[in-house]
Amino acid sequence: MAKNDKQLHIAMFPWLAFGHIIPYFELAKIIAEKGHIVTFISTPRNINRLPKFPPHLNPFLNLVGLPLLPKHKANLPENAESTMDIPSNKTPYLQVAYEGLQESLFELLKTTNPNWIFYDFTAHFVPPLANTLQIPCAYFYVCPAWNLCFLNTAKPQLENPANARTKPEDFFGPPKWVPFPSKIGLKHYEVMNLFTDIKETYPPATFKFGEAISSGDLLAFRSCPELESEWLNLLGELHNKPVLPVGLIPPSLQVRMVDDEDNNPVWLKIKSWLDKQGQGSVVYVAFGSQVKLTQEDLTELALGLELSGLPFLWALRKIQGSSADLPNEFGDRTKDRGLVCREWVPQLKILEHESVGAYFTHCGGGSVLEGLNFGHVLVTLPFLVDQSLYARVLEDKKLGIEIPRNDRDGSFTRSSVAKSLRLAMVDKEGSIYRKNAKEMGLVVSDRDRHDRYIENYLEYLQNYNKAQYSSQEFSS
Repeated sequence: MAKNDKQLHIAMFPWLAFGHIIPYFELAKIIAEKGHIVTFISTPRNINRLPKFPPHLNPFLNLVGLPLLPKHKANLPENAESTMDIPSNKTPYLQVAYEGLQESLFELLKTTNPNWIFYDFTAHFVPPLANTLQIPCAYFYVCPAWNLCFLNTAKPQLENPANARTKPEDFFGPPKWVPFPSKIGLKHYEVMNLFTDIKETYPPATFKFGEAISSGDLLAFRSCPELESEWLNLLGELHNKPVLPVGLIPPSLQVRMVDDEDNNPVWLKIKSWLDKQGQGSVVYVAFGSQVKLTQEDLTELALGLELSGLPFLWALRKIQGSSADLPNEFGDRTKDRGLVCREWVPQLKILEHESVGAYFTHCGGGSVLEGLNFGHVLVTLPFLVDQSLYARVLEDKKLGIEIPRNDRDGSFTRSSVAKSLRLAMVDKEGSIYRKNAKEMGLVVSDRDRHDRYIENYLEYLQNYNKAQYSSQEFSS
């Protein structure tokens, strides 16, 4: 346990999605490990689903579950407390329930009186509460800065009519306020889906993303200058706020129950299979806990894996509400070189095994960083906007290979899956991706580097004076 002379008490209030809850929780454990107090706030069911943490953190890490109020849950399924419990069209109602926590959150903050509160991108209501209690607040975003630069327009840019984005083609490339070369952008089908979501999905809730950004005292990101210094600098200029990277919170820095993981029966079964495969020969396939694949998608993925001829380990858990399943006799045809796991799997243990050579992923932020941490080429098949932006940047940096898709409807073929996998794993043309991934792995997995970012961030919080701050520049 690190000693410190100026102990902080930090409250954390992530959005009700485990893609946000888990990065917040990993940061909370690291901060608690350094001897600071963290009050981690979510709902009771989400708190109960958090992974175990070492007992020595108990004096420093307080878990608080605030119940969602029945009057705000009328349009949600029973026991729904996170995005993994609902179909995507119910997300606005989950946001309504999240906003309904304001009163209980206010009382908790008033009672515990933390030095800081970290809040998420949908929690626009937190800064006014914090301001009333005279508690500084930090907008902590678990995605890279390029995501925010692309999706959210800062107020000065909104006031310029030349920056208006009203047509689909306005999103095919970087916004006009990005002053440096970039290939970031969306495909036609992604933009049309985005427009449909905004029109049909968002009105029931008041997400107010721009207000959440503008109302906080500083912007913090799960990021580092080695990954995106130009985007971090741009955000500081656009929003006229301090912008601080907290590092990538890599697995090497996370506080984990390693003994429990090593002895997990599921891991022991998987390890036995991986131990029999050649070094760097296996494609690990996982699309997260919320991507609902259609039958067509699942069929093309399976037949693409089969067509590639490569060994594979596929984490394929049943998603609630999905009836899609593997093609008939797929398991029999691939049993000599493939393993399909229908249960929870220890992803980090799999990715660090020497037999794994590439990671086929939906491109969720946490999954991307875990894959890069071990120097793996990423083969990407994004389904959401933030995943798509990640995929474009990775392709631009030659760290990832995106599965080609039809620009109008987003469909893909088994042959494109097989070709992309072979490019990542064995083809000579893919050597640059393999080289770059290994080099980036050294950056992502550098425990000391990312620990320094957190130490610098905590020092900034300790010395923060609301009346005296300036935007900061970060360079690699």
